[in-house]
Amino acid sequence: MIPATGTLVSTEWLAAHLADPDMVVFDATIYLPTEAKDGAAEFAACHIPGARFFDIDEIADPDTELPHMVPASGRFARLMGDLGVSNSSFCVFYDQKGLFSASRGWWMMGLFGHDRAAVLDGGLPKWQMEARTVEAGDPPPVAPARFRPDFRASRLRGIGDMLENVDSEEALVLDARAGARFRAEAPEPRAGMRSGHIPGSANLPYNDLLATDQTMLPPDRLRARLAEAGIDGSRPVITSCGTGVTATILTLAMVRAGFAPGAVYDGSWTEWGSRPDTPLET
Repeated sequence: MIPATGTLVSTEWLAAHLADPDMVVFDATIYLPTEAKDGAAEFAACHIPGARFFDIDEIADPDTELPHMVPASGRFARLMGDLGVSNSSFCVFYDQKGLFSASRGWWMMGLFGHDRAAVLDGGLPKWQMEARTVEAGDPPPVAPARFRPDFRASRLRGIGDMLENVDSEEALVLDARAGARFRAEAPEPRAGMRSGHIPGSANLPYNDLLATDQTMLPPDRLRARLAEAGIDGSRPVITSCGTGVTATILTLAMVRAGFAPGAVYDGSWTEWGSRPDTPLET
């Protein structure tokens, strides 16, 4: 039986439910500019049977220079419908690294009001490690569907919101980047970025929430790690990262640990660090 809502599903669960009539499986892989790999090409070479490719750069706002920003509701609805997703679909997102960008797909579904979505814990590496079936080539065409979005503005933040929060400190900003980037000890992977972090923000590198096999830590350990970063449920949380992708891993962890999903700063450091008028700390 497909759960009504979810955060994570296991490889065992997905293998048992691949043929369910409302199941839609997505590979939502994206690579950093420094990795010189293409998620769509890797998908064509190897993917979970029946999976479709969720192109994070395509399912985005085409009218901004910032990478993969959230699209308008109409664009999201059209693109998801073209991928065969309806409001009755249960969408499982995975990626080729384990758990890196799959959560962005899960988060976007929730942002547009669709809670019937989850992330495959451990992703394609765990699936392959267990010698489960994979396939290659382009997926077969799917019948278009009608997807009706219900946009939840409270789950998204823009730069104006973030500038206001620097003064008000109403929300805790949690940055998913590596500690060295947060402390300006390592350069950003994108050229032209200043180094440092948003004043008052806390650092919780996303991989601190993952086990060595790239599965997410159990809820009790997530709660402990989140508590160390200052999350106790008393303040709203805004997650951030480099481009709004790994920030959603923090969001996933918060929901998994029993907290509200908070909001994501979509422009993240690519926007904040590229502007000369934004304050920063190092």
